[in-house]
Amino acid sequence: MSDPRPLVISAPEPRSLDLIFTPGQRAALNARYRLVEAGAEAVARLPDAVLAQARYIIGQPPLDEAALARMISLRCIFNVESNLFLNMPYDTVFARGIHVVTTGAVFAQPVAEIGLGFALSLLRQIPQADADFRAGRERWGGAGNGKARLLTGAEVGILGFGDLGRAVAKVLTGFQPRLRVCDPWLAPSQIRAAGAEPADLETVLATSDVLFVTASVTSENEGFLGARAFAAMKPGAAFLLLSRAGVVDFDALMAAVARGHILAASDVYPEEPLPPDHPVRSLEGFLLSAHRAGALDVAFTRMGDMVLEDMALLDKSLPPQLCKRAERETVSRMRSKPVSVN
Repeated sequence: MSDPRPLVISAPEPRSLDLIFTPGQRAALNARYRLVEAGAEAVARLPDAVLAQARYIIGQPPLDEAALARMISLRCIFNVESNLFLNMPYDTVFARGIHVVTTGAVFAQPVAEIGLGFALSLLRQIPQADADFRAGRERWGGAGNGKARLLTGAEVGILGFGDLGRAVAKVLTGFQPRLRVCDPWLAPSQIRAAGAEPADLETVLATSDVLFVTASVTSENEGFLGARAFAAMKPGAAFLLLSRAGVVDFDALMAAVARGHILAASDVYPEEPLPPDHPVRSLEGFLLSAHRAGALDVAFTRMGDMVLEDMALLDKSLPPQLCKRAERETVSRMRSKPVSVN
């Protein structure tokens, strides 16, 4: 007697099922579905019988027209890396009604929280004060607050207002900033509804005491923050790079920090892991984090919840609700690189 459970192809590189699913979630997955595990590059070469029965894919392996034509039962591709890849013919995918969804929203809150930490650290000179204290050159009281500033009531900008940008806005609420947002992919009313002012890039750059960069890399904004943008910022402003390094000319960012024009913090870099001799490692005024902002166990296992719940909806011929669906108008513009380390 054949197994009636729907078939799922598992290719979640660089994630793993044990990272995404708790033991209880994994048991639920195995109880409800048949799993075929494969490396991402091997999925398109799986036997015809496997591809024909596959209802879901966990991961976003490369698929060409020929592979998709063999996947006659496919309903949804669950990207658990959070960056959408240009590794399949999206026009065909959408024409067939196949969903492509991401679980990237799980990272919004943890990244927003560390972004708040970066902002406070730079404005209050926390890393430098700690280093000075350990070296015996601390300054007590007001003498140790030479350039310290409050976040409360500051002029704050956010570039990119997706899940991460909105999460940043929420964690800033108690500080009552004047919040300006630049996101050309949103209607101004959507920004106002979140309690922020819609603004163009030039205004956000020129007015921000603190600038959060939360934009995805697209065909239109790759490297758009360069020397001219940094020169337009307020002297002493804090620049916080939380999304992807591809939106920034990183050499120009380092130069702006090196000459003392702005402060910066980053969780992402042009190449990862960063070479041991990279000059940013010794750059004063640049706070460094090793792409760890969102990599919390609670975020990864939330992915498992989202995937299981959306699979249950799809099993009832309903659309996915927890994961974010790729849009036909924008998916081909995405340019973020895949991560190599969880």
